[in-house]
Amino acid sequence: MTVPARSATATGAVAARADNLTKVYGGGETQVVALDQVTADFPASRFTAIMGPSGSGKSTLMHCVAGLDDFTSGSVRIGDTELSGLGDKRLTRLRRDHVGFVFQAFNLLPTLTAAENITLPMDIAGRRPDPEWLDTVISMVGLGDRLRHRPAQLSGGQQQRVAVARALASRPGIVFGDEPTGNLDSRAGAEVLGFLRNSVRELGQTVVMVTHDPVAASYADRVLFLADGRVVDELPGPTADAVLDRMRSLSGDAPAFRGHRL
Repeated sequence: MTVPARSATATGAVAARADNLTKVYGGGETQVVALDQVTADFPASRFTAIMGPSGSGKSTLMHCVAGLDDFTSGSVRIGDTELSGLGDKRLTRLRRDHVGFVFQAFNLLPTLTAAENITLPMDIAGRRPDPEWLDTVISMVGLGDRLRHRPAQLSGGQQQRVAVARALASRPGIVFGDEPTGNLDSRAGAEVLGFLRNSVRELGQTVVMVTHDPVAASYADRVLFLADGRVVDELPGPTADAVLDRMRSLSGDAPAFRGHRL
């Protein structure tokens, strides 16, 4: 497996790529085309947000590119590795060693401390964390005084900080976020997005995030818009207002987004 641990440092590099990616569920009259020949690059050391109306395929795209779901045809590469050629064990190893995940649900083990949750994936893999890097990540997300606390002793925002630190601790080539602020209030959500933004700007991380929130998307370097399983637009240097305008054009007046705040 040739994925470099820090591929994000290469100038102009692509951390992940989908090429003519198609995902079909069912068959016959019940067939649903979730992704329809999607081609998209996810540049290294950049923050990409994926948006679209409900049912547009945005979460399916992220799950396929992250190796969490299979696909019907096309190809996906993370670094230099083609996912379709991997068996289950190699795919599991790729996700463990080169991919970080932050989900809407924090997915922390309640019996472990914050510190133990952060290093759990590396502990399972039998790898020792880089102490200097770990200290850098913990300092960035502001968890220095919470490391001995268990999840029940932490606020929702603090739990998601632990999840962000866990995703970054192994220095993955790419981090995927699936609605990472969906369970947080506006202040905690802004903090978590700030940490993800800083991981790109200060640590050279690559982040790909699915979100329905225009304010969350404004933290990204670019936004990809999906509709009916296809990439239909791209917005560099997004602002919340510009994202909301694009969403309205894709889904009428976008009632689900009107008045939404992070």
